[in-house]
Amino acid sequence: MALFDFLKKGNNKDVELYNPVDGEVIPIEEVADPVFSQKMMGDGFGVQPNNGQVYSPINGKVTSVFPTKHALGLEADNGVEVLVHIGIDTVELEGGPFEIHVSEGDKIAPDTLLASVNLDAVKEAGKGNTVIIVFTNMDAVDNYTLSKTGISNHGETIGEVTSK
Repeated sequence: MALFDFLKKGNNKDVELYNPVDGEVIPIEEVADPVFSQKMMGDGFGVQPNNGQVYSPINGKVTSVFPTKHALGLEADNGVEVLVHIGIDTVELEGGPFEIHVSEGDKIAPDTLLASVNLDAVKEAGKGNTVIIVFTNMDAVDNYTLSKTGISNHGETIGEVTSK
């Protein structure tokens, strides 16, 4: 059976994580929203953005675009569900500062631009602009590693998530 172990690699159990936006990558515990920092929605990480261009943190597909445009649901190639939440309490902005560039069902990669955000409008509304990445089906996650924090550009590999 070991002869065919290479076929198992096709299951994509290990998925690389990419920084979705130029800025400072921070552990989820440092996100300034207790719902996220206390991992109530799942584990993950945040990025303090330097600009408003938000790219995909994974290879996979788009599963949902929130009507308020502040969040997107993604599914990694290994089945891990990923929430991309743009800003803190930004649901209250009702889509104003967000422009979505993908649709449900689209295949995505780290070079896929998901959304553009007017960070000045978010700030003027008194909201935080942290881009938050959360794995929402933690029961399907075997292991998650954030291997790089600090300043990095979008598309840089910053960790890995492994499904069960």
